[in-house]
Amino acid sequence: MNNIDNNKKLFCIFCNKTANKTKKLIVGLSGNICTQCVIFCYDTLKKNNYLNQKKTNLNRITSPYIIKKHLDKYIIGQEKAKKIFSVSVYNHYKKLKYIKENQNNNIELEKSNLLLLGPTGSGKTLLAKTLAKYLNVPFAIADATTLTQAGYVGEDVETILQKLIENSDYNIEKAEQGIIYIDEIDKIAKKTENLSITRDVSGEGVQQSLLKIIEGTIATVPPKGNRKHPQQDLWKINTSNILFICGGAFCNIEKIISKRIQNKSNVGFHTSLIKNKKNKKKYKKNKKIQPQDLIQFGLIPEFVGRFPIIATFKKLTQKNLVDILSQPKNSLIKQYQTLFSLDNIQLEFDNEALIEIAKQAILKNTGARGLRAILESILLNTMYDMPMLKNIKKVHIDASVIINKTAPKLIFSE
Repeated sequence: MNNIDNNKKLFCIFCNKTANKTKKLIVGLSGNICTQCVIFCYDTLKKNNYLNQKKTNLNRITSPYIIKKHLDKYIIGQEKAKKIFSVSVYNHYKKLKYIKENQNNNIELEKSNLLLLGPTGSGKTLLAKTLAKYLNVPFAIADATTLTQAGYVGEDVETILQKLIENSDYNIEKAEQGIIYIDEIDKIAKKTENLSITRDVSGEGVQQSLLKIIEGTIATVPPKGNRKHPQQDLWKINTSNILFICGGAFCNIEKIISKRIQNKSNVGFHTSLIKNKKNKKKYKKNKKIQPQDLIQFGLIPEFVGRFPIIATFKKLTQKNLVDILSQPKNSLIKQYQTLFSLDNIQLEFDNEALIEIAKQAILKNTGARGLRAILESILLNTMYDMPMLKNIKKVHIDASVIINKTAPKLIFSE
């Protein structure tokens, strides 16, 4: 790479720009090329899948036990959900491997998409992200609240496939083995109480639009930022082997479950659900979500039928939140400690301080998502002043910093 002087004899053999009209020029034995043309060539090869891409490592799918063991490093609690998730993903990619090795087999294995239910900040999105990274498969996240039916203002369902193709470096074959996570799926439930005559373009209509791509179809996807038109080149992607995971909080669905169980119990001489301790135990034991509960919540039956596997996430306890702060491989405490170490400063928290942070997160009812906001508010002034102060050796945070909102203790070197 040569610095450009005012030398008009050197020029790019692709665009004929002279050396004084381009920032950098790569000089070769038989010709020269400018950096703009290098970038153009790279983008062209990338879009046409000529660059070497990392393949999905299906050999890493050894067993559900090993998958769960990896998830345990990053996700605290939710043992039942992680077990269901691990088995489902293991069976899905085992199916892909079977199809690849036995293309002439008459037995067709159907895929099993997942539906994750749980309060906000309980780890639904993190679970899907962690797994996609572990398997080295393309991963795309979409927010169901931004989707609308085709022809209306908003994002079409094809934009989800656009994101997946982009995240797979435009390698269609790799994208067809990816994972798509659709968040806030409960927000597109039918608004049965809405008496308006206008169409529910972001509710039932979106569910109808998602049916085909979730079950499996050859979808035509326009490049990002473009609408479909007859003269446009379109990507074609088979969604049959894409694993779809939907997540949502489904607030107040427990009332629907309670009503179903109560109606089942109030037969004959039974006049109430909970009469004694035995009935209470029975109530808790049977308090499991069923497809009819999701349909009554507002999801259409066809949509519910495409998600045979349902994993329920529990609300995080105080102990879970304390563990989330410090135990995972990329925990928040470890992240902030790394940031402070870049300035040669040691950051430490008392266990009592972690408990108080967890208590505040529970009061805010935001789950694990609220932990970062609390830490930011605690460390804001310290991080603001830290670069200007000299000889700081350690920053110590105890329970009084969180309770009384005092400044962290600064320990200076001699």
